[in-house]
Amino acid sequence: MNKFYLIIFLVFALGISACSSRGKGVYRHPAYSEGKSYSLNKGAHSATIDKKNYSHPTMRPYIIRGIKYYPTVVSVGDTFRGNASWYGPDFHGKLTSNGETYNMYGMTAAHKTLPMNTIVKVTNRRNGLTTVVRINDRGPFVATRIIDLSNKAAHEIDMVGQGTAPVTLEILGFESKGKKKIPTKKEMKKAPQKKSVGNFALQIASFSKIDGALSTQEKYDHTDGYTTMIKDVETVSGRMFKVVLTGFKSEEEARDYKKNGIFNKAFIIRED
Repeated sequence: MNKFYLIIFLVFALGISACSSRGKGVYRHPAYSEGKSYSLNKGAHSATIDKKNYSHPTMRPYIIRGIKYYPTVVSVGDTFRGNASWYGPDFHGKLTSNGETYNMYGMTAAHKTLPMNTIVKVTNRRNGLTTVVRINDRGPFVATRIIDLSNKAAHEIDMVGQGTAPVTLEILGFESKGKKKIPTKKEMKKAPQKKSVGNFALQIASFSKIDGALSTQEKYDHTDGYTTMIKDVETVSGRMFKVVLTGFKSEEEARDYKKNGIFNKAFIIRED
């Protein structure tokens, strides 16, 4: 092969290689070990993880991109509004945040803060179609999105083609630990009507914008040895950034500290 044909061959081969790699970028966040990734093609979803590097987050707080997320205390009948997205083939067969294997044909979904195994009715506000899913994953980590549906659930409310849809979420109930099915209405009525989490803290402020929360967190961090955290939560009124003082070993300790009057409008919350 002479030099001219050799050059043509190399240019053609490099072109094929460049085309084949385009559009398959994967973002790896430093908070996660190797093997945990976000798909750029589907937006920032919760990390898919391998068993070797797996640590169980379930109801514990966790940090993504510098924001600490706390599982939310919710009751049956609570409703939330936002935009839904969906995730499918890129994550099919990988572990979800609670250790289950993601099945894009199952009736599951990801949410940033709802307790694991919360049963949620999702209504597409564009067409009125509804579906019922069980939360078994964390995400989507995009400010404008409230829930990531499985491929099958997204099909049920006819939003696959659009990619996202405005939705209303309604808390229907909670599945028992260890089960992986959508319970019947009868079973949900017998189950607890409220899901609460862990230890105690003082909520000292709440903001609709992150700037106010950050300045309050910095001002009061390490007050009397306690630590401030920002909770990013979806509420009936919209997204809120709540500043909480943590480190109390009991409800009595939190209650006694509240009485000293440093934070006049503070109130005790449960957390994990």
